Amino acid sequence: MIKNIAFGAFLFVSSIFYAQTAMTGPEAKTFVTKVSSETQQIKTLQSDFTQTKKMDFLDKNIVTHGKMSLKSPNMLSWKYTKPYQYSIVFKENKIFINDQGKKSSVDAKSKTFEKINKLIVGSSNGKMFTDPEFTVTYFKNASYNIARFTPKSTQLLKYIKQIELYFPKNESTVAQVNMLEASGDTTNIVFKNTKINAPISASEFSL
Repeated sequence: MIKNIAFGAFLFVSSIFYAQTAMTGPEAKTFVTKVSSETQQIKTLQSDFTQTKKMDFLDKNIVTHGKMSLKSPNMLSWKYTKPYQYSIVFKENKIFINDQGKKSSVDAKSKTFEKINKLIVGSSNGKMFTDPEFTVTYFKNASYNIARFTPKSTQLLKYIKQIELYFPKNESTVAQVNMLEASGDTTNIVFKNTKINAPISASEFSL
């Protein structure tokens, strides 16, 4: 159960039902250019997060809290702190897991996780818009610009049906990640207290 919940941290959609309208071609181009340019300056990023997962066989949503740390070019850490302790670290093309004291690692190159990792890291440097694994469409509402990612490969579609990244208007970092899994389960991650280019201890990427 815990591993399924944690996996939802990378497989991000959900349930924030703001009315959305499609961006025009020029609007989408302006949005992508702005985010791609501004996020190239990001070397580190830290944020607290709240994850809400809705699963069909459970009556109540599962809510967890933790901290996300990212260091360019490809180090990413998700550390859950409440209501349990669970950590996942991406580095050196591997995934390192600490499940309440039980440690393990897997090769990320041949795993679906690697695709998700690329997308998350790409959201901090603008490269996610050109990821060949996804078709990207762009939307907007009163509060956010939204990039919607649909997997192209049959293999990835076995796990993920749709991913959405929410960017607050006039900002270039992701404030919310939503995912709709192939099973129908949804995951919503909301970031807060985001720090950009602040020093990050090496311990954040170790278990």
